[in-house]
Amino acid sequence: QVTGYLDDCTCDVETIDAFNNHKLFPRLNELLQSDYFRYYKVVNLQKPCPFWDDNSHCGMRDCAVQPCPSDEVPDGIRSGSYKYSEEANHLAEECEEAKRLGAVDDSLSKETRQAVLQWAQHDDSSDSFCEADDIHSPDAEYVDLLLNPERYTGYKGPDAWKIWNSIYEENCFKPQNVKRPLTSGRGESFIYLTKWVRVCVEKRAFYRLISGLHASINIHLSARYLLQDTWSEQKWGPNITEFQQRFDEVLTRGEGPRRLKNLYFLYLIELRALSKVLPFFERPGFQLYTGDESQDAEMKHLLLEILHLAKSFPLHFDENSFFAGNKKEAAKLKEEFRLHFKNISKIMDCVGCFKCRLWGKLQTQGLGTALKILFSEKLIEKIPESGPSYGFQLSRQEIVALFNAFGR
Repeated sequence: QVTGYLDDCTCDVETIDAFNNHKLFPRLNELLQSDYFRYYKVVNLQKPCPFWDDNSHCGMRDCAVQPCPSDEVPDGIRSGSYKYSEEANHLAEECEEAKRLGAVDDSLSKETRQAVLQWAQHDDSSDSFCEADDIHSPDAEYVDLLLNPERYTGYKGPDAWKIWNSIYEENCFKPQNVKRPLTSGRGESFIYLTKWVRVCVEKRAFYRLISGLHASINIHLSARYLLQDTWSEQKWGPNITEFQQRFDEVLTRGEGPRRLKNLYFLYLIELRALSKVLPFFERPGFQLYTGDESQDAEMKHLLLEILHLAKSFPLHFDENSFFAGNKKEAAKLKEEFRLHFKNISKIMDCVGCFKCRLWGKLQTQGLGTALKILFSEKLIEKIPESGPSYGFQLSRQEIVALFNAFGR
């Protein structure tokens, strides 16, 4: 039932399906199995909710996250070193502060260290779309994403409903004068739009991105549902009934197919970001550093193959339609856009299921990184072919989140 063109785009569902399923996803899936992309650093999953008092945590075993023993994480990732060079090996101590900031392209001159420091301050103040965790905190731990997959955990009911209600009602640009009743009977329930009024393309896009993210999460928990749970084994697999309750056109009063189309819209936005960020990763100085030189070179080759493939997609979303009007109004709207999204990233600390929180934080950071890329096009265009990138940087954490979110 989900077919044809997407609103605000020149692209259609069939073109995306063919491109993703046959060309891009097989390569992307291989990349996400690699050491560089499977380890994600999380900070204190028991961090309290910043918006309301909430001591309710999911007590089911499938809500738990199993962190990695430090000796299982590759040395290159734990050390925070991101560049193969004799200079890097000899002058590691001199560069401790720059490495602490997590800059990917870690050059060792005084000028570069100063530039990295300035970048970090600038990023914190104006370009970040997510509330960044302090990954250098003693509470920070690495999690193997392959051993903690996104799937149904049993987390539902009023607590889960409250998260999505807060995201949509308080932090999502919503059409004026439209009441959108929520039902707390289902933990993962969607908002039902009684009608859609004319809003500007930016606000409409923001809503569709959040709806697409919501759809993605619901698809994964329906596809990897706990079908059998006995003392001897757990069996996971597709639960068609769960999927239909979220996406069937009749059961959702016509909203289901729209939700799925919003997932395609989210895909196009993140695909466009990958096509735009190619110059950052193409530089000879950038490495997917884990300490295994042979695998790192192989994975960088695969990464560039994926990015070139993303760039070759014939019907990209045209982000030039964003913030294209009056400059003063556009700047105000862009900042509102950024702050709304940053607030949503904070709400992820209110998710009571730790595994849900892990994947919620990762996918929110991944989308935030995609938005950061799209709004940094001029800075990316100025990246030199060799040497440090002063104006635009991505941390390893952002890179891992970006590609894993797109993989979802």
